[in-house]
Amino acid sequence: MARIPSNLRQIESLVEIVSSLRGPDGCPWDKEQTHESLTQYAIEETHELVEVLENPASSEKDAKMKEELGDVLFQVVLHAQLASERGAFTMDDVIASISEKLVRRHPHVFGDVAVADSAEVVRNWEDIKKKEKAAAGEASPYALNVPPLPALQRAYKIGTRTDKLQFDWDNAEGVMTKVEEEFDELREALDEGSSAEIEHELGDVLFSLAQLGRHLDMEPEQVLRKANQRFEGRFNKMIEIAKSEGKDWGSLTLDEKEAFWLKAKAILKNKK
Repeated sequence: MARIPSNLRQIESLVEIVSSLRGPDGCPWDKEQTHESLTQYAIEETHELVEVLENPASSEKDAKMKEELGDVLFQVVLHAQLASERGAFTMDDVIASISEKLVRRHPHVFGDVAVADSAEVVRNWEDIKKKEKAAAGEASPYALNVPPLPALQRAYKIGTRTDKLQFDWDNAEGVMTKVEEEFDELREALDEGSSAEIEHELGDVLFSLAQLGRHLDMEPEQVLRKANQRFEGRFNKMIEIAKSEGKDWGSLTLDEKEAFWLKAKAILKNKK
């Protein structure tokens, strides 16, 4: 039987627990995992945390946030444990790496650099990153170097990067014109019926909408998550209303379903 650490409030205790899970007498599931097999859980746990972070402030939110932060931290410690087993690095190295980076990229806090506002902080941060990449012999400082994110979020980050490289629309109105242009091209593709061309133009529409969100200071991934939540809430409410009125959803016509949809929207709007 593995030893339970005496103080479960310390990061060292979590590292010890994860090491035990991976040990000879540990958990069969944990012992089977690899960096690659854990990828899906890193994504899932991060998204679950994001969903909680966007909820209204409450004691329930705080409790859930604490739980989800723990789940994300478990993923970090587990990957560090796998790395330590092959002699690559340890959890201490992970902590040292981020600590050194934060100190290095905040010379206005840990040095004598003066900044006027948060915008200057961001500019300095980007300059420091460029110097770090150049020193490491990485790609040109003018390369996009956008991390592998969910597609909509990555489109937003691409636009953020090209804006810094002075290749961007002047304002939201300019992007809106581009969105309308891409919609026209999508309509033409739909009329022609070529699936490959439709896919191409639909992609351009989505990319342009992501840039419109950026110019409106709205992160498109977050905007879409909220739209998903609204739709799910309305749909579930619609089913609930239909059931309360003794209606079989499967036997309703499209017009009847639409009527229930409008009822659900009105109820949720008034409730809000």
